[in-house]
Amino acid sequence: MVDEFKEFAMRGNVIDLAIGVIMGAAFAPIVSTLVENIIMPPIGYMLAGIDFSSLAVGIPTPTDPVLIKYGVFLNALIKFLITAFAIFLLVKAINRMQKPKSATAPAPTQTELYLKEIRDLLASKK
Repeated sequence: MVDEFKEFAMRGNVIDLAIGVIMGAAFAPIVSTLVENIIMPPIGYMLAGIDFSSLAVGIPTPTDPVLIKYGVFLNALIKFLITAFAIFLLVKAINRMQKPKSATAPAPTQTELYLKEIRDLLASKK
């Protein structure tokens, strides 16, 4: 069972996935800061000074109102879209850097050509 786990853990796909998760976790604070401090303030300014993170709808209750904070959801949605677009660009760049697989078979080597000639000569003598 330990050997099977080693084989599973050392596959290229699992290691690639682990690297992707780590990079995604490291990338999340950058996107959060970008959205909250650079993208949303100008959008809020254009919309008459609205701070999206404070947008909420209150549902009245006998004690305190219950807030549905849809502004926080909008911030999270924009973060997701930016992250998805950045990952799309990253995958596109990686795919462009990889060598394309050749569609044609490689030319036969000189040894293979000689072996075919010998085969054909032996077949013609029969």
